[in-house]
Amino acid sequence: MEGPSRRLFLQLGGLAALAAACAAPRAKATPENAGTFILLRRRWREVTLGWPGTFDPEREPYRTRLARLGAQAARHRDAMTPARRSLWPDLPFPSLDATPARLRAMARAYALPGTGLTAEPGLGTAVAAGVEHYVRHVYAADAEQTGNWWDWRIGTPRALLDAAVLAAPHLTDTQVSALCEAVDTFVPESRLDDYEGNSTGANRVDLCTVTLLRAIAGGDPGRAALAASALSPVFPYVTDGDGFYRDGSFIQHGSVAYQGGYGAVLLTGLATLFAVLRGTPWEITDPAAGTVLDAVDRAFAPFVHDGACMDLVRGRGIDRRSYGDHRRGREIAAAVLLLAETAPDAERARWRAMVKGWAVRDTAEPMLQAAEGAAQGATQGGDLAFHARLSAVLDDAAVPAAAEPTGHRLFPMSARAVHRRPGWCAAVSMASSRVAHYEHGNGENLRGWHTGSGMLYWWTTGQGDQYSDAFWPTVDPYRLPGTTVSTRRLPDGAGGEWGDTRPPAEWVGGATDGVCATVGQHLFGLESTLEAFKSWFFLDDAVVCLGAGITCRDGVPVETVVDNRRAGARLTVDTGWAHLDGHGGYVVPAGQSLRTLREDRTAAGVTRPYATLWLDHGVDPGMDSGAAGYVYHLMPGAGPAETAARAADPGWARVLANTSAQQGIEVPSLGVTAVNFWTAGRAGGRAGGLTASDPCAVLVRDLGDGTATVAVADPRRALDGLTVTWDRPVAGVTRGHPLLRRVETGARLALTFGGLADQEGASCQVIVRLGVSTA
Repeated sequence: MEGPSRRLFLQLGGLAALAAACAAPRAKATPENAGTFILLRRRWREVTLGWPGTFDPEREPYRTRLARLGAQAARHRDAMTPARRSLWPDLPFPSLDATPARLRAMARAYALPGTGLTAEPGLGTAVAAGVEHYVRHVYAADAEQTGNWWDWRIGTPRALLDAAVLAAPHLTDTQVSALCEAVDTFVPESRLDDYEGNSTGANRVDLCTVTLLRAIAGGDPGRAALAASALSPVFPYVTDGDGFYRDGSFIQHGSVAYQGGYGAVLLTGLATLFAVLRGTPWEITDPAAGTVLDAVDRAFAPFVHDGACMDLVRGRGIDRRSYGDHRRGREIAAAVLLLAETAPDAERARWRAMVKGWAVRDTAEPMLQAAEGAAQGATQGGDLAFHARLSAVLDDAAVPAAAEPTGHRLFPMSARAVHRRPGWCAAVSMASSRVAHYEHGNGENLRGWHTGSGMLYWWTTGQGDQYSDAFWPTVDPYRLPGTTVSTRRLPDGAGGEWGDTRPPAEWVGGATDGVCATVGQHLFGLESTLEAFKSWFFLDDAVVCLGAGITCRDGVPVETVVDNRRAGARLTVDTGWAHLDGHGGYVVPAGQSLRTLREDRTAAGVTRPYATLWLDHGVDPGMDSGAAGYVYHLMPGAGPAETAARAADPGWARVLANTSAQQGIEVPSLGVTAVNFWTAGRAGGRAGGLTASDPCAVLVRDLGDGTATVAVADPRRALDGLTVTWDRPVAGVTRGHPLLRRVETGARLALTFGGLADQEGASCQVIVRLGVSTA
């Protein structure tokens, strides 16, 4: 990117005055550290607004966007009418979000070039007066906190402090002191003493950001040091509660998988703080901070598909707006590119290629175009900088666009799984004694009841908007794809708020070798007597779905939703199979009656077409008849001929067991044998059958080169010892595992493991050499 022209520097002479004014130390600043706070103010502007250094304000689209920001700020300035109950007539107090946001937008127009108001004294004075007025009448040190705690401790102070830092030359010591006193009331230093309650995970990072801004505004080195040191509890891996887990899970609110909400906020906040504090006395040097770098690949990237962040890790935010998944994807991409600027070379190269791949493949809501549309700097502060960083990556021929990865990632600690194959991707969300069925709060996501009942998301090429385009307001909440549910009507917000909807299930998880997987959920319905055992076998071109032991006493029908696709495409239904044009196929073996429905659903003023396929298990299965079950295959991207051929080949996937004791399949063509052992026992015949001494998940895959992988896991995290037997001649073990205690080879393989309870549900993988031992 070419540098700004000499003419531009002449035009922006006001910025020099702004920087010089920043030299005046505040509060506890001393001559020795005054220069450090000048650096912090400059860094804050550079990192959060991208200026100087990230973009050329004379070039498009920045020129137009900056001019729009300036015009917007001028309107806000001219309309400001300080009164006892408002700062703007259309925003009556307390206006904890909108009024501080306007002040921040004005401050950004003051701090950025090309707005027509750059370093303009009248605008700076208006920002200072507005901050003073709001602090006096709303965010005062003696104000009574009402409504959501987040506004008082994070949202409002951050916006006010951001405005104060950007317009620093025009705030008097008295105005800064009043603002700092108010912030100290609601965000005292003691708030960062204990890592608990509302001071964990993303909330802790936000509180540290507010504390740093408070330090910059007031020239307080003590609070700057606290903002940096108080981040340390965020970095270590956790084994329960909020934070990052070793398997890549991220939990917030104690029980909600949240990479696409609080996790994205955390990543953005940490990337910002790392960059702002670099080279200062408070640079983040905690060795445990390396978990943040690991999290990009382990916790965030697996849940970004073609630029969109999957809804199964977005908590209550899924129904906020259409294309919210793509917006979160951009937020993660922006954080990754910012973090890359201070990361080691290997990570920097890999992440830039990864983000470029996301942007190239995001055709549903193109990433660069969407960033440009939001790059006015008013409410999305980082979009100008993100647009510039992303443009640089896209224009750099030396940066390849990384392809969508293939393979399987299992997240037992958050009851999630993601499976990728060429041309398609699938993911499942479950609930357990550790992970909520769903989260609602603040009036959001009141009908997300069944998202943890085994919802199976899937995408094929060109379908990046499947769950984006008004899906959540229009979909039937009782018929979410993949779920088994009681059709009992539930009230809005059924179950406790903030993720207090955990069922008693312990066996939730599975085993994977990184390519294929067996995943299972012992399902308990939300506010229902429903109980079921559900398994998914993620394979090369299909997901084989099994259900067993389905019982209920709610007095209503129970259904398993094979799919509920937002699509108006042609649906073909034939004996044993169905196909949805442009999407994929479904194989439903004999003995099951597949029901279908085509309908248009309207909500919130929009209408969307749906194709629904489900299996009806009748009223109260297991009461007057045996427990219900099902078997079906999902074939993403398959055509009708492929689907029909698979349906005509019942031996392709042999069901070894489908009961409340074991569920398993064998796929000879793939060399796969996989079983979820709900209880100890045996599944399959003598040749190739599997036996387990205790409940567990086992996946065996013959690699076709004389070797096989054996992956074993303890989803309940309860086993001190486990023995798994495979009735297949094995000559020896070529790669063991630290928890492997004993091996028996020969006519059959017996593996005994110890200490699985401490593995947090992770898979233990062993590679064996096939054949009969000569020993």
